[in-house]
Amino acid sequence: MSKIKEFLDSKTVKKDVGEETYLTWRETISYALGRGAQGMFTSMTGSKYLNYFLTNILLSRFKNPMGLASKIRLYCGIFDAINDPMMGIIVDKTRTKEGQMRPYIRVSPWFIAAVMILFFLGIPSGMPDWMCVAWTTLLFIGLDVTYTAFDIPMGALAFAITPNGTERTKLYGVSSIVRSVSGVLPGLFVACAGWLPYFNTHTAKAYLTGGIVSAIGIILFTRITYKNTTERTVHHEDAPSVLECFKLLFTNRPLLMLFIANLFFILVKVTNQISFYFVADLMFTTKYNVFIDVITFPGFLIAGIGVPKLVEKLGQRSDPRKFYRVCCICAIVFHVLFYALCRDGYLNKPEGAVISLPIGILTVIFTGLTAIPLECKNLMQKEMEAETVDYVEWKTGTRVEGVMLSIMSFTGKIENSVSSAIGLAILSYTGYIAHNEGALIQNAATNKALFFMTTLLPAIGYALMLIPMAFYNISGKSHHIMIEELKERHEKLSIDKD
Repeated sequence: MSKIKEFLDSKTVKKDVGEETYLTWRETISYALGRGAQGMFTSMTGSKYLNYFLTNILLSRFKNPMGLASKIRLYCGIFDAINDPMMGIIVDKTRTKEGQMRPYIRVSPWFIAAVMILFFLGIPSGMPDWMCVAWTTLLFIGLDVTYTAFDIPMGALAFAITPNGTERTKLYGVSSIVRSVSGVLPGLFVACAGWLPYFNTHTAKAYLTGGIVSAIGIILFTRITYKNTTERTVHHEDAPSVLECFKLLFTNRPLLMLFIANLFFILVKVTNQISFYFVADLMFTTKYNVFIDVITFPGFLIAGIGVPKLVEKLGQRSDPRKFYRVCCICAIVFHVLFYALCRDGYLNKPEGAVISLPIGILTVIFTGLTAIPLECKNLMQKEMEAETVDYVEWKTGTRVEGVMLSIMSFTGKIENSVSSAIGLAILSYTGYIAHNEGALIQNAATNKALFFMTTLLPAIGYALMLIPMAFYNISGKSHHIMIEELKERHEKLSIDKD
């Protein structure tokens, strides 16, 4: 026990990286568990599984469930995205003994858990169609609002517990691994439903079970985060208004570039949103879902371990923007190869036939390969977002983690909502036929759309993301200079107050 305690109380970054270090393994792992709680939520409510639950279970009574689900996801998503800056303002104006972010991390998970269970309980029997739509929309908004009250403070906390870029990258790395492990469990259970005798014919029960597991995990993990983390940054009393939040987006050049890149990332996210349909209706067996989900884990592992080690080794020579570009280029190559090698196997197979084993194996392999640059890009982007917080404080003297995080979260919500709406709208346009259980032969246009949205569309998205990255103006060297100047200002401010 003493060795475990000694490890937990030791620093995560022990070598000299040119900046003061703060984080212990106890605090890092505790924060990572909070990220794990986020993963459990998004695994069930922000991924491919939710779309399938909406169209093929919850709204299956309607003539065009695809079109209806597309509208619900789009309108609720827009509302949710607009809600993010409001929460960012609330966080930045919060002043308590517990800090700015931690009070919300303590309370909001209970509301998330309650709404999630209600959602997956499904629509009460005997409810008329109009009330069915209203009930689904209301619960969707409830999921969005309760999660925002947790997501914004949780993301902003990473900016507040250390100003050290190397520590933050390691924090994101550990968090990425924990989030992927805990987040995959409820979703993997739904994916395994195709292999389990009872749940294979009771898909709705599989969703409810996964939702209950997620709700319990979210409450337990966030308690640890709340108890073992500390906010260390210096804040001014006044926070900007909502209007000033959006002005920050256009006066903060690096943040604007990230914002634009995230808008292009919508095309990449479409792949995930239609993945369950791809497996069920193009591969013609949901059993592949297990392999598709599991094969992405090495991407999280490589990103979570490899990226922080590389950043720590490079020290002040580390440059997140260059790393981001390399990830995009690698992803483009993998997606184009996926298209070229698997096209005939998917689009020329006999109608209604399960995909051939070699093509199935290639699909699993390319799913794993494309996950590596994706997760490395996602992890490095977290540090780039933190850089924009430092950049604003360096330029204006005001530090606003909540506002800046909410702007990035705003684009993240737009990504999820619009990518879902695009995927579902395309399937609806091509004449996709919803079905509750088993497989159903779809038309050629739907099959081509599913294959295109899985292979070439994300490659186009990554190519477009390279454009704003050419104008991102924070280098590794300039960020270290910023941090040193901010440290000097804080020390001077502290002396003046004394």
